[in-house]
Amino acid sequence: MRTRARRRRRTRRPHGPGRLLGTDRGLTVDGTRCPGCGRTDDGGANFCPSCGHEIRSSADEITDNFELGEELPHEEDRARFPHDCGLFVVESGPKAGARYGLEADLTTLGRHGDADIFFDDVTVSRRHAEVQRTGDRYLVRDTGSLNGTYVNRDRIESALLQDGDELQIGRFRLVFFHGTAG
Repeated sequence: MRTRARRRRRTRRPHGPGRLLGTDRGLTVDGTRCPGCGRTDDGGANFCPSCGHEIRSSADEITDNFELGEELPHEEDRARFPHDCGLFVVESGPKAGARYGLEADLTTLGRHGDADIFFDDVTVSRRHAEVQRTGDRYLVRDTGSLNGTYVNRDRIESALLQDGDELQIGRFRLVFFHGTAG
């Protein structure tokens, strides 16, 4: 007599709030569905852990975006910040159009949660670069990043920023504006 081994049917059980483990068709309760692969994110991540596509919630929407190739409105950007302050405008990357004032004496850029300018992307090191303000001069320094820091497409260890310079950190390209008194 031959004994038959019984196969046990695997059943998928809910894991987390409204999510089915091992499937990309989980229910969305408070989560966000990835536009790239359709997986559900319940953890509030900015990038899909499965495919790496950017996940945006409605709170992350940027109101002032620029089309690639469109001329940046330099005068408008200068008018939004004090004349004695430097300004970064993200020209390309997931945060295109975002603006960051450089009012502090030291501004850190990176993927670490404590960074003054935070970029949630694997191409950016946790502590990627810093900008030191001394009077009306702004010095950018690479702080040992893996992918490097570039000013006007040249890899730098440190460089003095001039009005209109392009700073690249990972996938993000930022344009530096320097206010002038008056």
